[in-house]
Amino acid sequence: MTTDNLIAKLYQSPKTILTTKDIALIWEERNTVNLNSKIKYYAKEGSLIRLTRGVFAKNKEYDVKELATSIYTPSYISFETVLREAGIIFQHHESIFVAGPYPARKKIDGHAITFKKLKDSVLYNARGVKNEKNYSIATPERAFLDTIYLSPKFYFDNLRSMNWELCFELAKIYDNKQLIKRVAAYQTNAQ
Repeated sequence: MTTDNLIAKLYQSPKTILTTKDIALIWEERNTVNLNSKIKYYAKEGSLIRLTRGVFAKNKEYDVKELATSIYTPSYISFETVLREAGIIFQHHESIFVAGPYPARKKIDGHAITFKKLKDSVLYNARGVKNEKNYSIATPERAFLDTIYLSPKFYFDNLRSMNWELCFELAKIYDNKQLIKRVAAYQTNAQ
């Protein structure tokens, strides 16, 4: 396959962020040595932008949320990022908050990303997590539960829009009786 065709194949993908695995699937390249040398060539040429190990952008107009969920899998946007966008908290954070398999803070291409570790049984459960564009993001209720699961005394500015019935339903996936008590306490204080 000619080199122009390889890059054209990448640009046919709707993704703005590509991992090494994504590129291998798109190029149908099974040989990791060949794959890595091609990726290195295109990164050096400027056709791919290397953001961090194994994660590349097609150009500078990439989706930062897509980047955040491409670093570790599985992962989804949650916590303060979702809560702020839903108007549940008003504090602005520079960082994008992600539920993932490891706790970490990364600064990639000027973007701060904070990973918070959730236990596997919660992280792998897709209830309350929706796929948007090319990344996964928690619903406000799931982000609320993720937050109080890890930070029991977290302060919320506006819980009026919260669907409490859904919160109690989703709380079951955490298998934590204290969490259900916390949800009930937040519900009482919100009214």
